[in-house]
Amino acid sequence: MKGDPRTRAFSTRAIHAGQPPDPSTGSVAVPIYQTSTYVYEELGKHKGYEYARVQNPTRAALESNLATLEDGLAGHAFASGMSAISTLMTLLEAGEHTVCSRDVYGGTFRFFHQVLERYDLSFSWVDSTRLDAVAEAMTDRTRLVYIETPTNPMMEITDIAGVAEIAHSRGAILAVDNTFMSPYFQRPLELGADVVIHSTTKFLNGHSDSIGGALISKRVDHADWFAFVQKSVGAILSPFDSFLVLRGIKTLAVRMEQHESSGRRLAEFLVTHPKVETVLYPGLIDHPGYEIQRRQATGFGALISFDLGSYQAAKTLLDAVEVMSLAESLGGVETLISHPASMTHASVPAARRADLGIGEGLVRISVGLEDADDLMADLEHGLARI
Repeated sequence: MKGDPRTRAFSTRAIHAGQPPDPSTGSVAVPIYQTSTYVYEELGKHKGYEYARVQNPTRAALESNLATLEDGLAGHAFASGMSAISTLMTLLEAGEHTVCSRDVYGGTFRFFHQVLERYDLSFSWVDSTRLDAVAEAMTDRTRLVYIETPTNPMMEITDIAGVAEIAHSRGAILAVDNTFMSPYFQRPLELGADVVIHSTTKFLNGHSDSIGGALISKRVDHADWFAFVQKSVGAILSPFDSFLVLRGIKTLAVRMEQHESSGRRLAEFLVTHPKVETVLYPGLIDHPGYEIQRRQATGFGALISFDLGSYQAAKTLLDAVEVMSLAESLGGVETLISHPASMTHASVPAARRADLGIGEGLVRISVGLEDADDLMADLEHGLARI
């Protein structure tokens, strides 16, 4: 398509950005370039591709698409979300400091605490919903502020623009994990963030059949460094997985609308149920982050956490549901239900989980694309067993 794709609507960009018809065949789908190397035309001259760890046309199409959707300069795709986070953290040198949201994915906490601290990196875990707490945690060695919003699984909302101002005033950069929202609902780079992280496994792919991650940056020095690390470490997204994520993104706009529509209905249903003690969903008007989320995003997403008060109550529900799938992960067409304390956040020490509110009765739902009435009936069936 001719013209600047960034001027077009999101759904148009999702389908076309980085994906012109194949010049040799006219194929509307980007081919899967399943090759490990490329032939040189002559010594010292090639067609822009040397070795598949460094460049691949299918991966390049995805990276261009993601950069356009997040309004970034460049995208880089990796073998997993944790590979993307690992690459991000190579921006830091020994002795430097990160201010981090206190409530993050358990794998992120494990990597920062159990791996990176061994290499003389330090972390302050703060309630990033409080801008004063972020500011107070900054030191002369702070290089990075790392936030999730909404957080996993407590659905805390952080003011991205407010944190960006604090980080930049102290010479630090801001990285935002945007996995829960996707660029359809929230674009952190437009709010002042420097890098966006995605687990492409989740809403971007959307079909529970690919593992991947991505970094989208808006600074040339960051983009160049991520490309260098991608080449040097080699944790790249495969051509086939790149194809799957590109395919998933084509329906991202319509999927996210349906995810959220059903998510809102389930959250409102859970709020009124007598066996549910607490519902955490940023789209509820009494959620403490509701106004911030409404200001900085165009939607509230499809992740809901709720507390049933005890492990036994949670287990009873989780064992009884039939339409929902008891599994880790999120963002697929299937509704996934999980127990954070023993699944996604099992690597977080019990005392820390308790401080965060991740109790034994907490359940998390990633609302899929099944009929909402069927999902509510499934919840009602499970809750009736308690």
